[in-house]
Amino acid sequence: MVFNTRGLILGATAVAVTTVAVTGAGLHLSKSQAFFSDSPKELIDEVWQIIDRQYVDATFNQVDWRAVRSEYLEDRNYENRQEAYEAIREMLKELEDPYTRFMNPEEFQNMQIDTSGELTGVGIQIAEDEETDRLIVVSPIEDSPAYDAGILAKDIIHKIDGQDTVGMDVNEAVQLIRGEEGSEVTLTIKRGEQEIDYPITRAKIEIHPVKARIENTDLGSVGYIRLNQFNANAAKDMREAIAEQEEENVVGYILDLRSNPGGLLYASIEIARMWLEDGTIVSTVDRQGEVDRQVANSRAITDKPLVVLIDGGSASASEILSGALQDNERATLVGTQTFGKGLVQSVRPLADGSGLAVTIAKYLTPSGRDINKEGITPDIIFELSEDQRKQLQTNNSEIGTMDDPQFAKAIEVLSKEVMAQDGVEGVQVEAEAISPNSHEAIPSTISN
Repeated sequence: MVFNTRGLILGATAVAVTTVAVTGAGLHLSKSQAFFSDSPKELIDEVWQIIDRQYVDATFNQVDWRAVRSEYLEDRNYENRQEAYEAIREMLKELEDPYTRFMNPEEFQNMQIDTSGELTGVGIQIAEDEETDRLIVVSPIEDSPAYDAGILAKDIIHKIDGQDTVGMDVNEAVQLIRGEEGSEVTLTIKRGEQEIDYPITRAKIEIHPVKARIENTDLGSVGYIRLNQFNANAAKDMREAIAEQEEENVVGYILDLRSNPGGLLYASIEIARMWLEDGTIVSTVDRQGEVDRQVANSRAITDKPLVVLIDGGSASASEILSGALQDNERATLVGTQTFGKGLVQSVRPLADGSGLAVTIAKYLTPSGRDINKEGITPDIIFELSEDQRKQLQTNNSEIGTMDDPQFAKAIEVLSKEVMAQDGVEGVQVEAEAISPNSHEAIPSTISN
């Protein structure tokens, strides 16, 4: 079996997005779809069959999946599609996998909105948090209402407009959070021992996946590239940024993946190939074992020293890229532990216009590391204090400058590597262990 990587969405970014815009005047059913509206059991069986054939875990997380079929198809009757939808969501919950989820036609339509366009919402990406049974913020979108309000990666959403989120699934939360441009929603956030209300006004949000500039240092020009998400334009924009900085004869690069929640699998592979001349990038493993291995294709754009910045908001595709660069000894990783989402979802349309996202695989780094729930540990652990994070959030123009302590550390590390490459003796980059379990994140990202 060979995976078509262009159709795969990685774990942290396969959650529902709260920045979607409602488009169209309504949904229209074809004759085939109308049949399913009159035969809700057919829709339930369609979902059951997809899970049975494709779900990543052949034990279905220790669930008797055939018994589930009997319960929902043989022992129950359904009057309409809404009852079928409720049954499907109930059935999928038995897998205890928040990323395998059902979307009604409106939710499915919203999920398909092009992530490179203009979106409407508050600007956060969310997932279900297994520990608290509530919702966790994967990352806020840079310059979005949520970002400006002070929402941070790893925040727990306790309430949405006063409604408790315990046991709430992502789809339900999305419906509550999104809304008309200019309207307001209040998110009650739990951060440590604090519980804070954030009134947020919904707005249109523009997404810019790559930001690049040159930093002048004593050693020469350093290329700085910040990648906010792995969307359909990420690889193209990255290639252009590297090419432009190569023309400026930079001595090395800093690639900033902090608070990048991930995105498309093929985008991470294409970008890895821009930095790697050879070696494995990622292996994809399903219930039968390894089904795909992506490798470099001898077309690296540059071999100059590279430092990658990561943090607790770096997830999925960010972890594929940083893990590949680390395992192939192509880059030094600086920052804090990444988010730890290593699952791959396939998004399937269903016969009545609804959709199903099903976890079909997990990915391994070149050395065989399964990063799901564990994340990628940087070579040099360097945290931001709470005051430093707030300073960067208040003054986001400082991100990626010498006023950004993690960036300044990356410049220091890169300088040593450039000197070592140039033959300066006695130069060695040493790992620093400040807090190996940190999941701190600078509050800046793009969501898809």
